Amino acid sequence: MRTKSFRKDKINVITLGCSKNLVDSENLITQLQGNDYHVTHESEDDDANIVIINTCGFIDLAKQESIETIVEHAELKKAGSIDKLYVTGCLSQRYKDELEVEIPEVDAYFGTMEMPALLARLEADYKVELLGERMITTLPHYAYLKISEGCNRTCSFCAIPLMRGQHISRPVEELVFEASNLAKRGVKELMLIAQELTYYGLDIYKKRDLPRLLNALAAVEGIEWIRLHYAYPSKFPLEILEAIRDQPKVCNYLDMPLQHASDNVLNLMRRQITRKETEELIAEIRAKVPDIAIRTTFLVGHPGETDADFEELLDFVREQRFERVGVFQYSHEESTRAYELVDDVPEDVKAERAAALMEVQEEISLQKNEAKVGNTYKVLFDRKEGKYFIGRTESDSPEVDNEVLVEAKKNAYIRLGDFAQIKITSAEEHDLYGVVVV
Repeated sequence: MRTKSFRKDKINVITLGCSKNLVDSENLITQLQGNDYHVTHESEDDDANIVIINTCGFIDLAKQESIETIVEHAELKKAGSIDKLYVTGCLSQRYKDELEVEIPEVDAYFGTMEMPALLARLEADYKVELLGERMITTLPHYAYLKISEGCNRTCSFCAIPLMRGQHISRPVEELVFEASNLAKRGVKELMLIAQELTYYGLDIYKKRDLPRLLNALAAVEGIEWIRLHYAYPSKFPLEILEAIRDQPKVCNYLDMPLQHASDNVLNLMRRQITRKETEELIAEIRAKVPDIAIRTTFLVGHPGETDADFEELLDFVREQRFERVGVFQYSHEESTRAYELVDDVPEDVKAERAAALMEVQEEISLQKNEAKVGNTYKVLFDRKEGKYFIGRTESDSPEVDNEVLVEAKKNAYIRLGDFAQIKITSAEEHDLYGVVVV
């Protein structure tokens, strides 16, 4: 009779950085569990004897957080609190040689595409049959679906191609299989993520094929919302808009980082688009999908950004009135094209510009939220905090966008992970308040 084997080792996986890193960690955990390891994700119990840190290396703040986390656990290993420490992800991919010298307590460093090698180090097999069957660490009713890896763009400030390589699409059939497995486990919302969504299919189908993927995913039973993150504006394929408009399960939502509006800075950033072309694209998007929520990101303090350039960006944001805006401060990254330029915007000026831009956006957000008072929206509820159930409309992605708060005492029959029709009664800059429509 075959006996079941048990391992004494317990592994804790710590994820830093973006949702793409989170998906990588989820796939790693799935593989380890398939090899009979006891694995937790970001456990606070401190009872794991092996720790794997999945790092971020995108900007200075993210790199610093990753380094501090590695050092903290290296100290735990020196103290005997953990037996083994492994590091993977973007920071490890980019700075492996330096890290091995600076933090030698780490047992091994692995790059972004070296999960099989990490598994082998743990005497675990890479199980192909587990592809598409990953566990999720998010709330059980939504999940991120990474449709491609890498990026072919040449933006001056971005080190992602150095860490993630060139664009590689995943086949439609593989993604539908994974989405079906997620749906069977209760996932209702899929966030499609990639370094560059609009490139999807070019490498394997020889054409931009995101609309076909959207329709295939929408056919998966149980999936009710599909959300698009990280589209590139230059040469944006307009047929994507038809899929958003015509497919009810695809949210009227588009995350499209624009980065800037000044032609001078856009040229320095190598964004391959002008302000006029950007304005024409936004007009086309709003014309084809009138109710769309556009989320965008801007980068302030790029080398060569003048006061006039920044004022032009502020004017652009005031004119376009985006639904959601995020702001990053420029980080001088080795081996990028911008690193060849002088980092001539002082750090305090970068911070001032970021704050000023967000102040403009907060006023816009308040006005847009106030316009929703009296309207009714379909809301997916994520959690309960204090006296409120907290959810999101189709205009909002988890953790980064606005939320809808409904008083629990008056609406005790709301179930987490379910949809409800909510009438908005009041609004703030980032939150809506409402009641259930019976």
